[in-house]
Amino acid sequence: MENPSSQRTVAGALEENILAILDSTEADDTQYANDDRTAFLDAVRAASLVPENGTPPTYKWFASIFTILRIGKSLELTMASFKLLNELDKRFPRVHLSVVDESKSSSKPAVIVENEAWSPFVFSSETSNEREAADNPGGSIDSSGFQLLIQDLADATAEPNFQASETKSLGNMLLLQYLVNVLEGDFQPRNCVYAETANWVLLRESLLNMLLVSRKLNYKNLMKDCLAIMCKLYQTNAEFTDDLISSEESVTQPDENFDTAATIALLEIGNNTCIAMQKFLILIMELDVSKKAAEMQGSTTRADGVRTPLLEMVLDELTYNIDILDSFLQVFKSEPKWKLEVVVQYLWKYIGKPSVRTRRSNGPTDDASFSGALKCFSNITSTKSTIKKIRPELVQLLLAHGLQAHLSLPCKRHVEGSSASSEERSNSSLIEVSENIISAFRNLKTADKKMEILPLGKEALFTAATIISTKS
Repeated sequence: MENPSSQRTVAGALEENILAILDSTEADDTQYANDDRTAFLDAVRAASLVPENGTPPTYKWFASIFTILRIGKSLELTMASFKLLNELDKRFPRVHLSVVDESKSSSKPAVIVENEAWSPFVFSSETSNEREAADNPGGSIDSSGFQLLIQDLADATAEPNFQASETKSLGNMLLLQYLVNVLEGDFQPRNCVYAETANWVLLRESLLNMLLVSRKLNYKNLMKDCLAIMCKLYQTNAEFTDDLISSEESVTQPDENFDTAATIALLEIGNNTCIAMQKFLILIMELDVSKKAAEMQGSTTRADGVRTPLLEMVLDELTYNIDILDSFLQVFKSEPKWKLEVVVQYLWKYIGKPSVRTRRSNGPTDDASFSGALKCFSNITSTKSTIKKIRPELVQLLLAHGLQAHLSLPCKRHVEGSSASSEERSNSSLIEVSENIISAFRNLKTADKKMEILPLGKEALFTAATIISTKS
């Protein structure tokens, strides 16, 4: 067996050799310096990722790669460092679940945390962190640095002709994607074990929670910026796609300055950043759900702070900024659970609170679900009452997106208590929802004879009619 001290000596020599590549070029921005940085990244990859039992990256390796990602002025280097960091995190996770012994029924997964591992975030002492950040702009990020990153992206995407063409904007997008990946890798294993153990401490110590409870963070402004960035990127990507289609279909030659390859690359980075922002928002909403459960169990303390649940903030923002509603729902197409939750709560804000069952009530009780919301459009009177508060076009949008999300959920989510088989109950539920969708659109049209059915509404009606014809 190899001597541990000998292993440390070899690892130390390897670290010195790899870091020596950067010593003389750390502050330079020349082609020679960039070549050395590329050589450094290649050396880390060769040492840690290529061998089956690669050398775990040292703290200094990680910090140096992260510095290249943060301050690199070469897009090629920024992309290379971004990719390498993600691959290293996947191979050598800081937080992961323990292996469960399947032979023991009582065995449950536990969270393994590498406390000494490097992290791009640092929250322990924010005063000293501010001084460190000023001296080393490529170092770890605290809550203030994260908010500044979001603000920079919000300002950049707010530009009328934003196309993510600047290297700085692209670098910030890749940086955000990496930070969200780190937050997810730290949070998900903890939340998985929390669901089994109800141990709130696991989530209290998560990077995501420490970021959000920081006094240096303006939580409300951060969330508004995140929503604006996500929706603007979606809109910009849609415009990019339309431009590409137009240029391909046009019989005339495209503008000589139009670089199709570069446009596709920018489209990919923007789209991935949009997805990363969606992921960030979902992580916060999942944290909110777990925190609410912990509060009900009395596990939280004053130190956990009071924070408005993100879903409430999202609903308020979508209510007062209806221009981003469709973009938001389009982005969440891949997350039907949360998309349907937003649609249902948005509708119930205008429909009114569901009735409460009492001991003397014999009739059915409306439930604050999508099916319950649809029933409120089952007659002209309630439909007219609702569209006095919310425009018929918005109702169409919400109903169409709600149907999309409902159909994308697992079959068991479509089914409510019954003695029938799962398949029969699922078919019955889908038929009922489809019939209610058609009825809702019919009553909307009757209540507002000038209303035109939107393309998305026509698609929803066609889908509902197809389900009825095939499932009946």
